[in-house]
Amino acid sequence: MHAPPTAPRIRRRTRALGFAALAVAMLMSVPTAQTAFGEEVRAVPGGGDLGPNVHVFDPSTPDIQGKVDEIFKKQESAQFGTDRYALMFKPGTYNNLNAQIGFYTQIAGLGLNPNDTTFNGDVTVDAGWFDGNATQNFWRSAENLTLNPVSGTNRWAVSQAAPFRRMHVKGGLNLAPDGYGWASGGYIADSKIDGQVGPYSQQQWYTRDSSVGGWGNGVWNMTFSGVEGAPANSFPEPPYTTLDTTPISREKPFLYLDGDDYKVFVPEKRENARGTSWGNGTPAGESIPLDQFYVVKEGADAATINAAVEQGLHLLFTPGVYHIDETINIDRADTVALGLGLATIIPDNGVTAIKVGDVSGVKLAGLLVDAGPVNSETLIEVGPENASADHSANPTSLQDVFVRIGGAGPGKATTSIVVNSDDTIIDHTWVWRADHGEGWGWETNRADYGVRVNGDDVLATGLFVEHFNKYDVEWYGERGRTIFFQNEKAYDAPNQAAIQNGDTKGYAAYRVDDSVEQHEGWGMGSYCYYNVDPTIIQEHGFKAPVKPGVKFHNLLVVSLGGNGQYEHVINNVGSPTSGPDTIPSQVVNFP
Repeated sequence: MHAPPTAPRIRRRTRALGFAALAVAMLMSVPTAQTAFGEEVRAVPGGGDLGPNVHVFDPSTPDIQGKVDEIFKKQESAQFGTDRYALMFKPGTYNNLNAQIGFYTQIAGLGLNPNDTTFNGDVTVDAGWFDGNATQNFWRSAENLTLNPVSGTNRWAVSQAAPFRRMHVKGGLNLAPDGYGWASGGYIADSKIDGQVGPYSQQQWYTRDSSVGGWGNGVWNMTFSGVEGAPANSFPEPPYTTLDTTPISREKPFLYLDGDDYKVFVPEKRENARGTSWGNGTPAGESIPLDQFYVVKEGADAATINAAVEQGLHLLFTPGVYHIDETINIDRADTVALGLGLATIIPDNGVTAIKVGDVSGVKLAGLLVDAGPVNSETLIEVGPENASADHSANPTSLQDVFVRIGGAGPGKATTSIVVNSDDTIIDHTWVWRADHGEGWGWETNRADYGVRVNGDDVLATGLFVEHFNKYDVEWYGERGRTIFFQNEKAYDAPNQAAIQNGDTKGYAAYRVDDSVEQHEGWGMGSYCYYNVDPTIIQEHGFKAPVKPGVKFHNLLVVSLGGNGQYEHVINNVGSPTSGPDTIPSQVVNFP
């Protein structure tokens, strides 16, 4: 499934032929499915209702607060529960509303522009359920709304897998829990915060293609790309990494209402983006009617999902948990696979959950893939092995696509995400081998590798990958770029021998293969917390070949409370972390 670890890949780009595009168009115009013997079978219908777990409100809906509170009460501490919800608000103004958002809950406006749906109130995440500690406020989202916070500042105290996208806050944004307890990092994109963003206790944060009225402070790693009002680059003190623009970006698809008709808007790719995609009015992109989607509901099987894709439908996964016994294959260019309410896919028998062909413009978004108890060799594959087509004009993208191994029960996977296709955009992913919950332990939820990139010209914006038994990220493709990386090495290593990598003490969190000639990264941190054996030594957080085209900016490693130590930041460069103190060791530029 991946390139040999010691041999460079020999790759050659090819251009898609016009005949291929014609074949795709013909397929989409004939919505039928066929067996392997060419026999026509009943087509999968497109469109339909959104199922029982999508709650749609308009300003006249009675007792909105009561319904929102009811769902929050169920989801506030349901970290590994099976309920999934999407709270959708039609365009209009909603007064005196405080929507508290718990686990597996998406709240979103149904306008084409965030300003179409306004709360005179708040969308709140806090950490009362966990004694004021926000480091486990995962798996939730807020999208496409305008907020007039009651106090002037909205609280969004989250950690990983909790995107704040396409939001307009007419005031400030507080990223810390009440009492300013711990919080471990998150993500904002395509949003406008008129006032100041206060991260306070947030250890790290990434903000992309947005506008802020100011930024309050930084703990270890605050990274910005394409953000109007961002602080100037000043790493390591304050620890700000700031890029004026984002080289390539495309915002996440979203559901909206066009009159009474549901459609999915697919934003256009932007180059050297800065600021929001919607600030000047109607965003650029394509609207796809709901009847061109197979609306997937709980109980659907992979065979039906695949038949829908084969006959030309896109996929809209309604909130739920989907057990599959065969791979979901997406081999048609420009297919949208959008999940609502943290829709969750579980491969039951060791299959790969999702495979994308070497085609252009596939959009995977809003999905959680949860490893099953039988080991999967991979969980998500973008492009087959040795993929070679040029997708630079229309990349495939993964946005808010999360992976979990263990936590909700035993799960195993050798490699979580493999990217073989060139030009892929990975925009906000949390790939997590569980360190708490159920079904976790050094061998119980064995997962050696997090993300492996074989494709050329792949861009990662907001790469969160944690706790894998060996390498968290491996990069074999040329001209790869990562803007913001957050990592913790596996807590539960039993001893030094368990992590030994030949003559090297431990596996790097982020490794660029020796064959690579060009690679670049900005704003990247790795942390260790070897609480089972605090004497473990990690040789370095990052490993890369020393070549003119391989460059890193603003790297750090941290030993949390002195539980384990790093000897260096990257290769043999950078000072060791400091005894029992949680003080980062930093490298501004490499080489």
